[in-house]
Amino acid sequence: MAPRLLLSSRYKGWMSDSPVSNDHAVTVSELAASLKRTIESNFDHVVVRGELGRVTIARSGHMYADIKDEKAVLNTIMWKGQVDKLPFRPEEGLEVIATGRLSIYEGRSNYQLIASSMRPAGAGALMQLLEERKKKLAAEGLFDAGHKKKLPYLPRTIGVITSPTGAVIRDILHRIQDRFPVRVIVWPALVQGDAAAAQVTAGIKGFNAMTGDDRPDVLIVARGGGSIEDLWPFNEEIVVRAAFESEIPLISAVGHETDTTLIDYVSDARAPTPTGAAEIAVPVRSELLLNIEENGGRLKRALARRTARSRDALRATRLPRPETLLQSKRQRLDYAAASLPRAARALIERSRSRLAAAQVSPAGLKADIRRSRQSLRETAVRARPALMRLIERRKVSLESQGKLLETLSYHATLSRGFAMVRSEDGKLIRSADVAASAAAFTVSFSDGDVMAAPLDGPPPPVSSAPKTKKAPTKAGQGSLF
Repeated sequence: MAPRLLLSSRYKGWMSDSPVSNDHAVTVSELAASLKRTIESNFDHVVVRGELGRVTIARSGHMYADIKDEKAVLNTIMWKGQVDKLPFRPEEGLEVIATGRLSIYEGRSNYQLIASSMRPAGAGALMQLLEERKKKLAAEGLFDAGHKKKLPYLPRTIGVITSPTGAVIRDILHRIQDRFPVRVIVWPALVQGDAAAAQVTAGIKGFNAMTGDDRPDVLIVARGGGSIEDLWPFNEEIVVRAAFESEIPLISAVGHETDTTLIDYVSDARAPTPTGAAEIAVPVRSELLLNIEENGGRLKRALARRTARSRDALRATRLPRPETLLQSKRQRLDYAAASLPRAARALIERSRSRLAAAQVSPAGLKADIRRSRQSLRETAVRARPALMRLIERRKVSLESQGKLLETLSYHATLSRGFAMVRSEDGKLIRSADVAASAAAFTVSFSDGDVMAAPLDGPPPPVSSAPKTKKAPTKAGQGSLF
């Protein structure tokens, strides 16, 4: 519908070519109010399609957004009551269809859309947004299989996050009761609408914050089937990240088997239906009892077979009677008693033979002495030359070592005209600076030692004439200078 602007007769004079002297001037507020009434009366119901630009949710709950296309931007307002009823979370870049009425904000002369409802512009827009979000979260590693936790085999407590009034919780409770009755704690949460994502996130974090026996061993996030708009809260990032950060293993049971949401990718297990989540969470108690009974019977039969084999082995290896054990011992004793006299006589004969051989006669003893003396004389004759040769070798070695010691001794160096200077404590003085700083020192020559001291004044001039040895100035002390 094209906008219409209705003007009263007093405004029509503005469009006339001839000036009117009695023109009536209106105020800006009057003009703005007139325009507002005109626009609101002509555009009281509009349906606009476009892309969401800036989206702001105020603290009051009202939403301020821009709906735009390639050429224009339309300011849009949605009040809190309508925002809470939205089946999705408005985000920048999402194409939507908004229904409402046009109005003017007189304070700034801006026209705007007061939206009463808003929906995505077809499932294609939501699917595109879902695919982009899925790629983003997958790139962060939230869907990696390495992060998934193992479900407990027999949980004591199960936490269920769902609507407490729907058929979903009744199906889960009935299925758990039929299979394996355990404790179930329900965290009430909306599963549809704009507030659902926040409440489901609060449920996951709330169960993880619990301690003690009340803390569940496994969580189930459940909801029945629905359209993509109805299931959209389970595609929100806050829900997906809360499921990823959950320390308690989590089973997602959102929608029917053909429905897929992002929480299915990040959960530790996915059930096709809420009833299937109960089947995954607990085993069948009757089957467990049957398995226990079968295993107990098998164990009893195996124990009976083992006992029978052990009894047969014991019978096969039991001890013989005492009479049987003594028979062989008695036979050996009889054989030993019969052979004992013969063995005694043989032992006596051998002892007599050794005694006869050990007897010594005087003539034999003298002959042994003569043989020993002869051997001693022969040994003495051979020992004297050997001892002389050994002494000669040791003498030659000693002379060689003496000559080597004389060659390496510093006395040979002193005999060639050198002298050795030592301090009073016997340490060798190697430089003139050390000798000049010493109080006295000893000079060793090849024929003796001389005590010396450095001069107090400057040294005398060096003369080419040969120097004669001065008499010692003190007893036992000479001078080198």
